[in-house]
Amino acid sequence: MSKADGRRRDSSVVVFGSGTVFNGFLRFKETLCIQGKFRGTIEATGALIVDKGAVVEADHISVTSLTVYGSVVGAIHAMDKVDLFPGAEVRGDLTAARLRIADGVYFEGQCSMTGVEKEVEIFSRPTEEIKAELQRFDG
Repeated sequence: MSKADGRRRDSSVVVFGSGTVFNGFLRFKETLCIQGKFRGTIEATGALIVDKGAVVEADHISVTSLTVYGSVVGAIHAMDKVDLFPGAEVRGDLTAARLRIADGVYFEGQCSMTGVEKEVEIFSRPTEEIKAELQRFDG
């Protein structure tokens, strides 16, 4: 495992090695690192890592988090975050609560942000509190 190896070495990471070619439906709860080729559908409550050189072509991908160093084609839904690292190629619409796109990433599609915390109403504080705070600075 190239980039992913340094971060996660626990037994809960399943690796599809670089020689692996898998077509079908994937469902998992922990972390899956794909180094080979996958085509199909991914619906998981775990994290997905698409390593450098890996190719994922999916109808849709639904995971907790997605980290991409390789190539992903398909609609992506991440409950938490998506991280796209230099050299990554992503083609497809993306929905996530958080998104990081590094320099050198190719992204083609639309992005929707979800899970944003409730809006903060700036006028919800009582006027007396605001006046008291401002008077401390005038002093």
